[in-house]
Amino acid sequence: MTTAAEPWTTRRLLDWLRGALKDKGIDDARLCAELLVAHAIGCERLRLYMEADRPATPEELSALRDLAKRALNHEPVQYLVGLWPFYGIALKTDKRALIPRPETQTLVDQAVTAIKPIADRAPLVADVCTGGGCVAIAIASQAHTALVHACDIDADALALASENIERTNLADRVTTFAGDLLAALPQRQAYDAIVANPPYIPDDEWAAVAPNVKDHEPTHALRGGADGLDLVRPIIAQAADRLVQGGLLAIEVASSRAEQAAAILEADARYQGAAIVRDFAGRPRVVIATRA
Repeated sequence: MTTAAEPWTTRRLLDWLRGALKDKGIDDARLCAELLVAHAIGCERLRLYMEADRPATPEELSALRDLAKRALNHEPVQYLVGLWPFYGIALKTDKRALIPRPETQTLVDQAVTAIKPIADRAPLVADVCTGGGCVAIAIASQAHTALVHACDIDADALALASENIERTNLADRVTTFAGDLLAALPQRQAYDAIVANPPYIPDDEWAAVAPNVKDHEPTHALRGGADGLDLVRPIIAQAADRLVQGGLLAIEVASSRAEQAAAILEADARYQGAAIVRDFAGRPRVVIATRA
């Protein structure tokens, strides 16, 4: 981006940055451009189009130039702007936890559908490996009577989850717990649904992971061992005894390992109806089963 006789209007900045990000292979280039420009200017995204012909000030251009340079070097835009939408909710994002991704909405959909018929009491859901809390918060926001227990072994991620729970005014219905998988949850508590988005990238796929992910997001929250199922197996093993009869288990997995994960569920007699659910892009994304 260089100074030119033609003024750098909001429209021109958006067009330029969207193209530059797209050329670098960065996902959601349009949304990323909007968020970066809005962040540099200090306005809401909607105002970008209400004042599309507004010229940027030298200070705004300088701020955007720095942000654009970092984004084009694959630093995640979500971390640069500090907020990212998930299920229509703006959540705080930083290096303490993974960036919320659209495909994870599949996990939320499954949980909300499962607990929706429960009308005589508050449904209880556990979100294992909650990270920044996006799944727990989305479930609570969609199911207005649900109570959610969100747990993670990573204290930094859990702190971010707590901040997001507070900023979304859901502290009365979403509670965090620190610990290893389901051992972190209150003992003898039975859940109507247990969801999990554990680290699941297999070792043989790590080399192909995009640099904005591999070089900036927490590695321990991404890698799932040789076959990507190092945490999926114990979650399946532990969850059955923590579900009510007919309760749902839903786990996000690597697309390439969905069939393998579903086979583990099918082999466990405590579950029934093992299936694979595809995400919005048609990829195998979540394995599900219910307590027999």
